[in-house]
Amino acid sequence: MANPAMSVSPYWELTFDADGDVRGRQRDRLLSGVAEHGIRDLVVFAHGWNNDRPMANRLYSAFFAPMPGLAPRARLGYVGVLWPSMRFADEAIPDFPRTVAATEARGPALDKDTRHALLGAFPGRATVVDQLARLLDQQPREDAELAEFGRLVRLLVEVVAPGPQALFAADTVAEGVPQDEPRMFSDPVPAVCEEFARALSAGRHPALSLPNPWEGAQELLRQATYYAMKRRAGTVGERGLGTVLGQLAGTRSELRVHLVGHSFGARLVSFALRGLPEGVRTVKSVTLLQGAFSHYAFAARLPHATQESGMLHGQQNRIDGPLVCAHSRHDGALATFYPLASRMAGDDRGIAAPDVGSALRERWGALGYGGIRGVPGTRALRLAEALNKPAPRAGCVNVDAAAVVRRGGAPSGAHSDILHPELARLVLAAGRIT
Repeated sequence: MANPAMSVSPYWELTFDADGDVRGRQRDRLLSGVAEHGIRDLVVFAHGWNNDRPMANRLYSAFFAPMPGLAPRARLGYVGVLWPSMRFADEAIPDFPRTVAATEARGPALDKDTRHALLGAFPGRATVVDQLARLLDQQPREDAELAEFGRLVRLLVEVVAPGPQALFAADTVAEGVPQDEPRMFSDPVPAVCEEFARALSAGRHPALSLPNPWEGAQELLRQATYYAMKRRAGTVGERGLGTVLGQLAGTRSELRVHLVGHSFGARLVSFALRGLPEGVRTVKSVTLLQGAFSHYAFAARLPHATQESGMLHGQQNRIDGPLVCAHSRHDGALATFYPLASRMAGDDRGIAAPDVGSALRERWGALGYGGIRGVPGTRALRLAEALNKPAPRAGCVNVDAAAVVRRGGAPSGAHSDILHPELARLVLAAGRIT
């Protein structure tokens, strides 16, 4: 299906709601279109924290653009997954212009673009967003006002019963399913805000001894929305995309599907493996770009809880090909704030502990920072090696992509620096698309 805003064709969109329900007409057009176009290799990309359809389309168009030239004889089709996620407007994305509102923002505040994104991601919570914005603007000194801010944050991101999302927040069995209330929601809010503020200060102005707790409050809001996006990613992956992939297999048995996910989109496509119907083997490769979920998600045993496993243990065996994890040490979001927020399941270490760079990341780290852990036989390659050798036919492969994934400012670093032809080549190599 042609799309004037897209660099490639045929291209289809799949739009899911927060509970994993897909727009039926889009699904039907995809099911009929792959057969009509004789598609053999279908590349399916899921974005991360971004709920803006035009921006998602620009991301997909730029990433897909090199592929036809790299594999001119392949019968390629392309799918862009759209799901209700969001990003804060102050987070710079390489190759995308920052908004005027974000550029002009100073200190803890909600600029108009972030407020708009929150309203889109959490419909029906306009009053809550307005109250959060007012408190960030006024920054009252009383601890009671920080506690009220925390109450409003919990209200913003809570799951509306009887939705299924509570079952999809955990990355490991040790976290519990449904997961217990995150520590940042249950601990005293002033203390949590102070911890986040100190972590921010350590990266921006380490000499400052008394950081602004309202900077920590804004980070609490940011991390709470990421928690909600993480929860949604698992829901949409298993209940939504996995089901559609099963329907595709029934429509065109020779179709080869290649899943690609960035950030929480990497979690989405990984959970889609759990949603595949029994016996479906159409997924030929999965490529995770700066995946924002636990590096132990695929592990059979956790080093800190040896009787427990990752929520995706064994799911790599549902792929008729490799699971490729591209990671970069330049990813600031995954280096610091992902492990801090993930630790909310319970740990008595302070966020600003001296060993935050090692012990905290060891337990709560993301696979987009250091790769998949706890899976025997996982191979480790540098990007140049992965592009110049035949891809493994199965199993987990960690690819150090720091040579190209390296640009970006605070607070996310290179987390969104994925628009490189080398990464498009990595997807093609993983899927043996020639």
